[in-house]
This record gives sequence, C-alpha cells and structure tokens, in this order.
Amino acid sequence: MASSLLALLDDITTVLDDVALLSKMAAKKTSGVLGDDLALNAQQVTGVSADRELPVVWGVFKGSLINKAILVPAALAISAWAPWLVTPLLMIGGAYLCFEGVEKLAHKWLHTADDDAHEAALAEAARNPAIDLAALEKDKVKGAIRTDFILSAEIIAITLGTVAEASFMTRVLVLSGIALLMTIGVYGLVAGIVKLDDAGLWLSRKAAAWQQALGRGLLWLAPWLMKALSVAGTAAMFLVGGGILTHGAPFLHHAIQHVVEALGASGFARTLVELLGDAITGILAGIVVVAVVTGIQRLRHRRE
Repeated sequence: MASSLLALLDDITTVLDDVALLSKMAAKKTSGVLGDDLALNAQQVTGVSADRELPVVWGVFKGSLINKAILVPAALAISAWAPWLVTPLLMIGGAYLCFEGVEKLAHKWLHTADDDAHEAALAEAARNPAIDLAALEKDKVKGAIRTDFILSAEIIAITLGTVAEASFMTRVLVLSGIALLMTIGVYGLVAGIVKLDDAGLWLSRKAAAWQQALGRGLLWLAPWLMKALSVAGTAAMFLVGGGILTHGAPFLHHAIQHVVEALGASGFARTLVELLGDAITGILAGIVVVAVVTGIQRLRHRRE
C-alpha cells in the first residue's frame, strides 16, 4: 500500500513538473500574441465614458472566458482525434497574424467607409447625449469579444503545438492553465491601463507636490503606453506569425539557417538573424495575404 502511494505521488509530481515546464514554454511562445491582445483590447475601450470603462472591460472578460470554454475542448478534441490538424491550424493562425500586422501598417490606404462611419458614430455619441450610448457600448463589447476569439484561438493553437506530444492530462492542465492565466492577465492589465489616466488626474489634484508630479507623469505616460503597446503588438505579429510559418515550412527554416551559416553568426548574432528572418517572412506573407483578401473584396464589390 505504501509503495503504491509513493508511486502515485511520484507520478503526480512528474505530471506537475511537465505541466510547469510546458506552461512556461507555452507562455513564452504566446507572449507576442499576448502583447497584441493587450493593445487591441485596451484600444477597444477608447470612446467609452470613464464610468463605463471597467464595466466594458468586465463584459469582454466574461466573453473571453466563454471563448476559452469553447476553444480549449475543441483543441483537446483535435489533439486526441486529429493531431495532424495542429500544424495546418498553426500555419493558418500564423498567416492571419501576418495579415493583421500588414493591415495595421497599411491602415491609411485600406481605410474603409465602414471604419469612417464607426469612428464618426463614436465621435457623435461623445457629443450628443441623445445617441444611444448603451447600444454603442454593446457593439463595442461584441466587437472586442470577436477580436478576442481570434487571438485566443491563436494562443490556444500555439499552446497546443507546444504540448502536442504530452499526455492527455498534461494537455488538459496546460491548456486550461494558459487560457485562464492569459485571460486574467490580459484583462487585469487592460483594466489598469484604461484607468491609468484617471489615477493620474486624481493624483494631480492632491495637495502634496510629489502626488501632483506623479499624477502629471501618469497623464503623460498613458497615451505613450498605448502607442508603445500598439507598436510592440504589431512587431510581435510578424515575429510570432513569421516564426510559426518558418517552423511549419521546412524550406523556409532551412533557408534562414543557410543565411545564418553563410554569415557565420553565433550566439546573440545568430538569434538576431533568425528573428530578422522570421520578421521578413512574416511581412512578406502578410503582404501576400492582404493582396489576396483585398482582391477578393474588390471583386465582390464589383459584382454587387
């Protein structure tokens, strides 16, 4: 009995060690998507009145949990019955990230009438109290949840690729843990970011000079933080998306390694060249996907 109990405890310890190690690897691989997820969700609250920012974040947080409750079982089912789908799904997700990165960079040229109408509606809602703010807020939450679903699917797919060879129980624990950790982490940080300017304003009205200085610093920091997150998120799209594509397509991976060997790069220089190769691959893939999607959209408009 004692030996059986010790064997059971040893098995549990081994599983927990595997879970901790794989969770760390998955968190590292999904950090790029996390940065973009953070920036996009923080931007979704733009235009909402200060007293409604946290309720909007809470609404999207609940929607994100529902997304994860759909995606995690789906990922586990794929890993159990159709593991060959993992790589194609990762490639599709990587291509989507590259597409979104190029679309962000080319936004001024790809700006649509729908985008203009949405921004005009937000501006009018801020000026005109007669506009139904509740309806606009509801639309914002729905849009943010849709965006979260896409990015969450990418996070789950990357995590699934990391744990594909692990036992089923380890996959369950790692996928569930990453899904919960990412959701709490992202929306906790989003809540803090959107209230950063409010905290700055509150501190700037205090009597103490150091509180006023800190408040002014936070007011200055808030918009720059949003810009920095946006830039970092876009760069991460190309690095993560391109990295997925180069590892999923052996000829791309071999081409980058050939360049590394030709340059005689090692250590940090080798890592830098590999990252640059991933980024270039991501940008080129994104340009191709944007061109295809834009062409299809134009053909549809002509037919309509």
